[in-house]
Order: sequence, then C-alpha cells, then structure tokens
Amino acid sequence: MRKYSVFAVAREALRGHKGWGPHWASPEPRKQYDAIIIGGGGHGLGAAYYLAKEHGITNVAVLEKGWIGGGNTGRNTTIIRSNYLYEESMDIYEHSLKLWENLSQDLNYNVMYSPRGVMMLSHNIHDQQSFKRHINANRLYGIDNEWLTPEQAKAYCPPLDISKTARYPINGAALQRRGGTARHDAVAWGYARAASDRGVHIIQNCEVTGIRRDETGRVTGVDTNRGFIGAKKVGISAAGHSSVLMQMADVRVPLQSQPLQALVSEPLKPIFPCVVMSNSVHAYISQSDKGEFVIGAGTDQYNSYSQTGGLQIITHTLDAICELFPMFRRVKMMRQWGRHRRRHPGSFADPGRDAGARALPQCRLGNGRLQGDAGVGQSLCPSHRARRAAPACRGAHARALPHRAAHRRGSRGRRCALKHDPTERSEDR
Repeated sequence: MRKYSVFAVAREALRGHKGWGPHWASPEPRKQYDAIIIGGGGHGLGAAYYLAKEHGITNVAVLEKGWIGGGNTGRNTTIIRSNYLYEESMDIYEHSLKLWENLSQDLNYNVMYSPRGVMMLSHNIHDQQSFKRHINANRLYGIDNEWLTPEQAKAYCPPLDISKTARYPINGAALQRRGGTARHDAVAWGYARAASDRGVHIIQNCEVTGIRRDETGRVTGVDTNRGFIGAKKVGISAAGHSSVLMQMADVRVPLQSQPLQALVSEPLKPIFPCVVMSNSVHAYISQSDKGEFVIGAGTDQYNSYSQTGGLQIITHTLDAICELFPMFRRVKMMRQWGRHRRRHPGSFADPGRDAGARALPQCRLGNGRLQGDAGVGQSLCPSHRARRAAPACRGAHARALPHRAAHRRGSRGRRCALKHDPTERSEDR
C-alpha cells in the first residue's frame, strides 16, 4: 500500500496525479477462507482489518452485495459519541471513541474525525433529570459529560434559540466535548484500504444467497451470485438485513428493521460549531465540512427494509429545527434518504454469537451507529471475543436485559447510577 502524505501529494501534483493506484485490490474469490464477513460497511471492514492487524488472520473475505460505502455506512448522520447510560453501551462506545481519536493515523487515511462536541438539549424537568443521570453515570465510569445552563448552551452554539417564548423551551443541555463527527464513507474506504493491504480480500458486487451448514450444524460456507465460497467461520454485519442472513443459517434473531431518515441542506458558510441533538422532538443537526447541514430525523413506526420513509417524519423534524434555530428557516433542503435501523427490543450494544453454528452476527446496536465502527470492528473478531476481549465486549453478551443486572447490583458503589428508568428512550441506553 502506498503511504499517503503531504510529500506524496506534492510528488503527484508534479506528475499530473497520474501515479495514484486503486485504494484496494479487487481479487476473484477463493474457494475457501478461514473466515468470511458478510457486509462491507464500517463494522464488517473494521472486523476484517483488526483480524489481520491484531491476530494475523489474513485469509479473510469481506463480501459486499453492492459497493464499499454504499449501504448504511454511507447513509448515517456522522455523529460520534459515548455518553450513553448503560454500562454495556458506555463500554463499547467509549472504547470506540478512543480508537476514533487516532484512527486516521492508524489507517493512514483521513477519516475527518472532528471532536467538535455533542450537545443534547433539555426541554423539561424529565429531560433535565434524565440527562443529569446520564452525566453522573458517565462521570462515575470515567467518561466526560457536563451540564450546561441555557446561557452556556447558547454561548457554545450561538444559533440556538433559548428565549422563554420558544416552542421548545430549553432549560439546559448535556455536553460531551470529545464527541463530534467523522466522514462516514471515508471510514469504510480507510478500513477497506488497510485491510486489503494486509491480505484481506474485498469482494464487491457479491450477494450472499444462502449459508450452508453441515450435519453437525457447523457453518461450511456461503452461496453467492458468484458461486459457493467455503469458510470455517462467518461473520454477519449487514445492518437491517442481519436477521435475513441469519435466517439463511436457520438461526432466528429477535431483531426489527425500520426506516430511519436523514437529509442535508444546501451548502452554507461555517456557522454551526457543534452537534446538537434534541431527543424530545427527535431532531439532530451538524454542519459538514462541505457546508451542508446534516439533519437526522426520527424512525418510521413500522418494520420495513425500505431506504425511504414517510414525509411526515422529516416534516416534523424540519419544523423542530426551525423552532430551535429560527435563522435557518429559509435554508433549502437538497436531498433526503433513509437507512435501516435494526434493533433488539433491549436496544443495547451486543455483538452476538451463535457458538454452535460459528456464525457471528453484529446486529444489536440500535441505530447502527457510526460511532461504534471501530470498537465493534474489534469486538466482532472471533479470536478477539475468545476471552482476549477488549473492554467493549466485557459482559455485554451475557445479559439479555442489562438494566436488570445493573439493578441487582445497585447497592455496589458506582453501579447504583444505572438503575432502569422505564421512560428512558431506548436509543440512549
């Protein structure tokens, strides 16, 4: 792999940029691999990269039915944070956030990580109590999070309307300064490039149509539109289609897939300094390096594999954005899209496992969050999970309902902050 640097760019500029090669190789599939990972997004490519880098397992293929970065990885809203409530989520997202801080250097690829801060708005007493509970739990766990008054929130994000007559009055905010954004598809490209350089096969336009198991129940490989490919282990990181692929192996997983919408505005000069989220009205916004406002909307309340959604969802979100930031009312929207939100009713972080089948589904991260790419990529590695686990994996797979376990341990020091609140929004656990 050619190393990227300012000197390489300067040399190519003198040669008319004719010396750049492909980011990654495009080999024909082998007949047999040690492991196959289905899904060429950030989670799947991250798993392949860490298998090769940390465990020396390079006889690996990543199968992507489309093109790299064309699935959920290229359709999210780029937010990275670790200020979750439950221990399982804090584990994996904080571990991932630490990896994000040096990921560009690790991959020799600019993922455009920008720790500009993530501010979560409080609109009522319940929000205030919930966010302060988050802050206390995060601090006890060693994660940065702080409470801001409305005036401090306004100073941190000047376009915010904190007037008393606002439709959504603001009585404070929780701020994680280390949170921020990254370029979503660049993450997939960076992982693909680095994994390919270590010998991993990146195979695009290769759709999996079946998963084969022998008479003992062990996985033996996958059927694809390019023929059968054998493997000792199969990892599944296919966003909303994870349950569909697991069904091919006769394994049923309790997942729901729903459309989750987002949209971007016309480009503007830099005006918005951070990420702002409002859980009460489910709207969140940041400004990209190209100047577009990246706006996240809510989830359509039905199960679907569609990459579109209902107009009423984005209409409600834009109404809320206009109320929170009145100066944006004349900004024009350019495009809208949807992605698959796959979730377990418990909505906590758990890269799962079917030990008998040797199939490893990564499928229980709520909105399929970008911020988990690095940490989940590590934790999905089979040998990494075999008790060489990173902090991200610690204990999460053992509990179906983490709040119950936390409640039982409520009298033991710091964990008392993690008792279950039935009114808590599932995506913030």
